Amino acid sequence: MSKKRGLSLEEKREKMLQIFYDSQDFFLLKELEKMGPKKGVISQSVKDVIQSLVDDDLVLKDKIGSSIYFWSLPSTAGNQLRNVSRKLESDLHASKKRYAELVEQCDALKKGREESDEREEVLNELKSVELKHNELKEELAQYADNDPAAFETMKKAIEVSYSAANRWTDNVFTMRQWCANNFPQAKEQLEHMYQEAGITDDFDYIELPNLASLGTPDN
Repeated sequence: MSKKRGLSLEEKREKMLQIFYDSQDFFLLKELEKMGPKKGVISQSVKDVIQSLVDDDLVLKDKIGSSIYFWSLPSTAGNQLRNVSRKLESDLHASKKRYAELVEQCDALKKGREESDEREEVLNELKSVELKHNELKEELAQYADNDPAAFETMKKAIEVSYSAANRWTDNVFTMRQWCANNFPQAKEQLEHMYQEAGITDDFDYIELPNLASLGTPDN
């Protein structure tokens, strides 16, 4: 018999959020640690799960006297979604404006750059310089590959990148589940929105390669 799979971080976050949404009450961490196992979240992991929700503004906390209370309402997630939507709309508007500016600049730069013998000579010289530059970069990279410090830095950067990517994947799954629970009648519209945002059926966590097996490059 296969061993039962444990809950993923996204599933744990969803379970703990549901505790807040169902009760719409305030809780101490100790209370949440007792309630977590009833939802399938072991008490030892409740603190980290709650902190991840706090970091993403899905759960709020405040110190009252000597105690720290946690709470979250369905409107909290809704407000965050609206804020994200407004931010994306603003970024899209800025990107379109910047694109129009670049097209205008490109058209302006084309003026006075008509083909000529002198221009062809300069371009050939530029290509020669770029080729030499690339050769020197490749030679320098060969030395960098044998630098243990650079190798360790690269491994750490990879780990951080994978962790950040999977954390945002958790956020996406949490938002999708919340929308599915609260707006079931808008399922088709939501799926269309996910497709436009690039969140397709194969959207999932990415596995970190075994960096330890790579070892350290020889000196």
